[in-house]
Amino acid sequence: MKLQIVPASRGAQWVRQGFAVFFSRPLAFMGLFGLWLLGTLVAQLLPWIGFLLVWGTLPLVTLGFMLATQQALQGRFPTLKVFVLPLQGPPQQKRALWQLGAIYAAAMLVVALVYVLIDGGRFQTAMQAAMASGKASPESLEALFADDRVQLSLLWITAAISLLSVPFWHAPALVYWGEQPAAKALFFSTVACWRNKGAFAVYVLTGAGALTALAFAAALLMLLLGQPGLAVLVIPPLGFAFYAVFYASLFFTFVDCFEMPSAAPTLEEPTP
Repeated sequence: MKLQIVPASRGAQWVRQGFAVFFSRPLAFMGLFGLWLLGTLVAQLLPWIGFLLVWGTLPLVTLGFMLATQQALQGRFPTLKVFVLPLQGPPQQKRALWQLGAIYAAAMLVVALVYVLIDGGRFQTAMQAAMASGKASPESLEALFADDRVQLSLLWITAAISLLSVPFWHAPALVYWGEQPAAKALFFSTVACWRNKGAFAVYVLTGAGALTALAFAAALLMLLLGQPGLAVLVIPPLGFAFYAVFYASLFFTFVDCFEMPSAAPTLEEPTP
């Protein structure tokens, strides 16, 4: 697949396209994201093994959402089949996808172990104690985040996961549509993200700005209605929907960075 370089402004367009395709099939995307989230919560009931399962299947999940976006653009209603469709391909394709999952799970295990070594359980223990006592306060949270080891651990996990997302961003799609082996897909995903770093920077900033604006608008509306306490009930569902929009937008980041084997449908194209 041919690498394409896009202008930085394309990052904002990816966010707009994510919202557009989400609102074309909101129930489908909310349902897919909700079922995946439920699956992660159930898996986490198994200590460590559950986390490995979640991490190991994440490349397949992101590919499933890309397929869901493609189907929505084609006028179809995405279903749970998008998560198993890639596993119905040729043996080498399935093997490469499982290899990506194993590599991601192993890398995340290292990230988690280093986080535990740095933090020593401080953050989790303090948060659990605050929630159990119901006495969490801005002062106690400020003292917690002032801890150097907590700051370092949060910085580590944020930076590590961000860097890890680069080789895996396009890799599942390159395996599926480009028929590339796992190692080659990871390499070209890294190259694509680096060569289009301006667009991805705008993509992240635009997405963060949109999420902040949605939360602010919800809080302001509740304040105008004289029910500021309802904001805590309204903002989480908005965040839930925004994450679904994010996953819906992944397909656009891929088709702009790589030339698809066949013409990819767009929102402007009529459905035959």
